[in-house]
Amino acid sequence: MIIWDEIGEDKFEREKVLLDLEQECLEVYRRKVDKANTSRASLHQELAEAEAEFTHLLLSLGERSLPGRPEKRAGTLKEQLDSITPALREMRLRKEERLNQFRAVQGQIQKISAEIAGNSENAPSVIVVNENDLSLKRFEEYQNELQRLYNEKNERLQQVEKYIDKIHSLSTILGKDSSAIIMEVHPSLNDLCGITKNISDTILDKLNTTVESLFEEKQNRLDKLHHLGKALSNLWNLMDTLYSDRQSFCHVINLLSRSSAEVSDPGSLTLEIVQQTEAEVKRLDQLKAIKMKELFQKKQEELELICKKSHVEIPSRTEMNNIISLINSGEIDHSDLLMSMDEQISRAKEEAASRKAIMEKVEKWMLARDEERWLEEYSRDENRYSVSRGAHKNLRRAERARIMVSRMPALVDLLIKMTRSWEEERNKVFLYDQVPLMEILEEYNVLRQEKEEDKKRQQSWEKKKVQSQVAVERDNTYASRPGTSSRRLPTRSLNGGLDSAVSPLNRRLPMGIQQLGSNSINSGSHGISFIKDGRKIQRKKIFGEPAFTYDASSVLSTHSGPFSP
Repeated sequence: MIIWDEIGEDKFEREKVLLDLEQECLEVYRRKVDKANTSRASLHQELAEAEAEFTHLLLSLGERSLPGRPEKRAGTLKEQLDSITPALREMRLRKEERLNQFRAVQGQIQKISAEIAGNSENAPSVIVVNENDLSLKRFEEYQNELQRLYNEKNERLQQVEKYIDKIHSLSTILGKDSSAIIMEVHPSLNDLCGITKNISDTILDKLNTTVESLFEEKQNRLDKLHHLGKALSNLWNLMDTLYSDRQSFCHVINLLSRSSAEVSDPGSLTLEIVQQTEAEVKRLDQLKAIKMKELFQKKQEELELICKKSHVEIPSRTEMNNIISLINSGEIDHSDLLMSMDEQISRAKEEAASRKAIMEKVEKWMLARDEERWLEEYSRDENRYSVSRGAHKNLRRAERARIMVSRMPALVDLLIKMTRSWEEERNKVFLYDQVPLMEILEEYNVLRQEKEEDKKRQQSWEKKKVQSQVAVERDNTYASRPGTSSRRLPTRSLNGGLDSAVSPLNRRLPMGIQQLGSNSINSGSHGISFIKDGRKIQRKKIFGEPAFTYDASSVLSTHSGPFSP
């Protein structure tokens, strides 16, 4: 005001200046007030944000409050802000520590999970942590999960180690390279590779499959060796193999009493042992086949001999050759074959025993038939009564032959009775060399009757002829003059000597009768053949050749000479 007075400012200017000063002061005040309000609002916002962050940190960390922080706010805003700042700083530190713990736990979880999943090389490098939930409860859950994964990892590692140990053990028993087998499963399982072992489900399944296949192969080889060992033992016992020859395969025999779980000796089930045992069994089988073939042939010869002696049907040679072919090819069991042959031999022996009594009678009958045929030939010899070397033996034989022939009808009747009884008892036909014996005997009886009738007719005809010849000779004797002497030339008889004297028959009968004997009809033209109906060969064996043949001279010689030698 003094300055204005000195200057001489008018009142209007003075009022204008004062008004400007008042206006400027008001603006300054207003700015100060606005700044103070802004500062207060900023403090309020900072305080609110601090409170909100603090509350969020409490919630995210799962804590209700922070010890040492006043529950009620007092003082100015700056004092309140200064009071919450240390608590907020501590909560931030806690959050950071909690975050690090979560990252470490989640990192381990992801790493172990990747190892379990078999993706350890592709494990995620960035770990995302949910900052809104950093509570101790959540952290414990992660720790529990991590512990579970640790336990699972350890279990899987133990399983892998067990599988590897089993592979090593089985490979040693089977003679295989365990490292190559493990490398085929996965290279990480080999300790020499120096990488983390893959413990995924896929690897565990592969290991399990590998172990199961090795166990199966072990069982198969053991079963095969059991089978080969039993075969080997049977072959040894069958062929009485020396103990020294058995020593090289004693380990195979020792396996017979052991199960798969009990076999743990290294190299006890190698492929080489199986192949060697197979080769030995094959060699012994071939040797057995040779010996069995020889034994079978002996059995066959024994059976054929029994059948031949008993005159029963002999097994077909073609069938026997087929059996031998089966023996050589190994398509037939040798023990069963020999058992079958023994049964056949036993049955053949039983059959022979049941036929023995009949066959003895048949042999007597056959012997009598031979003697009958000899007697017929002997009776046809005109010089049988001549004195020569061996004549007396033939006479004695002829006497015995007549006795045997006289007994033949009764023998045949007894044979028929015994054969019929045998057939009724066994309900089958009695065959003699594949021909029914009853048929042979009955046909023999028929032919014998025909022979007797033919003999009677022949004798009657010869008697009449002799009578007529005698009458003619008597008439000639009376009509002609008899000679002063007669000289006979010696003739060779059946006895093999030269007759120096006239035989009794020649003394008894005239010359015409002797000529009649030499010119008589051969019974081959009048006899009835015994061989017919497809059984010619067998009947020849039984009845001989020719069968039941008679001639006039034999009839005449038999009944004209003396009946006793």
